[in-house]
Amino acid sequence: MSSATSSATPCAEQFAVRLLARTDHGRVATSVRALPFLAFARHIVADGRVLLRMPRSVGHHRACAGSVVAYGSDNLGCARPGEDLWSAQVVGECAAYEPSAAEIDRFGAAPRLVDGEPYEPVYLSVRPRFGTVHLTDSGRESLFGHRT
Repeated sequence: MSSATSSATPCAEQFAVRLLARTDHGRVATSVRALPFLAFARHIVADGRVLLRMPRSVGHHRACAGSVVAYGSDNLGCARPGEDLWSAQVVGECAAYEPSAAEIDRFGAAPRLVDGEPYEPVYLSVRPRFGTVHLTDSGRESLFGHRT
């Protein structure tokens, strides 16, 4: 994949957020005791932020809240034949978040169990400071119909 945007450009994080809004789930990365840590999350985009819903019972949210995290998603497993592939990542400070009723509705139905434990959601917010997008072939034009 070729890099379509630089993480130094102000609009790179906006483009990454626009792509993240096209998916429902992604991966959050941070560190725990100087070791890399990766966890799955359900996400929505609201007011330029990436809002995450994670299972409380697993405890991954404790490693994320108050830390700088990377959050990313892609269409690598769901692209239709002939569709360009993309991956997007944002980096920013992660904080505990209290979603509105409308935001909770946008997250959709939650699973009943995670790792055999009843699912209790915890919500986090990532305010992007940097973004990176990687695209194949026609890139931005095919995704949004024009240059962003």
